[in-house]
Amino acid sequence: MSETNTAKPPIVLIHGLWMTARSWDDWATYYRAKGHEVVVPSYPGFEVEVEVLRESPDVIATVSVPDTLNHLTAVIEGLDSPPIIMAHSFGGTLTQVLVNQGLGAAAVLIDSAPPEGVRVNPPSQIKSLFPVLANPANRHRAVGYTKEQFHYVFANTLSREESDAAFDRFHIPAPGNWVWAYGLIANFKPGHQETWVDYDLDERAPLLFITGGEDHLMPPAVQYSNAKKYRHSSALTETYDFPDRPHLTCAAPGWEEVADHALEWAVRHARTQSK
Repeated sequence: MSETNTAKPPIVLIHGLWMTARSWDDWATYYRAKGHEVVVPSYPGFEVEVEVLRESPDVIATVSVPDTLNHLTAVIEGLDSPPIIMAHSFGGTLTQVLVNQGLGAAAVLIDSAPPEGVRVNPPSQIKSLFPVLANPANRHRAVGYTKEQFHYVFANTLSREESDAAFDRFHIPAPGNWVWAYGLIANFKPGHQETWVDYDLDERAPLLFITGGEDHLMPPAVQYSNAKKYRHSSALTETYDFPDRPHLTCAAPGWEEVADHALEWAVRHARTQSK
């Protein structure tokens, strides 16, 4: 089915680790009110409610990145036209792989975790990931943060009361093997990982990296280093900084400004090819 010139592109919102699709609830409602079809896929096993996953996290401890990519690919390819893909945190890593495979009309990566090859690890990022990486046994578990850790990692610009409320609504454990396999030590493993992308690829959708200036988990230095990897590609790659925002930027107060900028940029730069 071909997309007409007046049709609004569909939007796919991809969540990150320690969150579920619930983290996009406000954005999905906001974009639907603007006339867009919005799809918010969960990772395999993450479809149940946050409260259930906190009680029984073993169901997501063994979820694999390849299975997740296959699931997201099927969702995107099932749409009538190439969507705008927006992603947060590790969802940004997955989205860069999907875009590298030719999917999407445009992609916006918010506080994105990097694919293989980005070697910038600021101190706040190391501190943020230490609770997972400190114990090798966490490779085989689903690992979450305490409320105090969550406040530092995700919600440092919010009051502790606001942070605790966000924790209760959004936070779940994450597969520890993902953090071990694709986190700080990924670049020291031999061979390409499942998150490898061809940074020099010319035929791909435009990419926008949105950074949060107060993000402890994926600080701006990580985003800029990631974007710089694409410097030899003729496809569009841009960055934009919101200087006062934390890693939880998609759910923190003022998220509408981020959502508006992301949508305006994506619509303006989206490729117009038919499916």
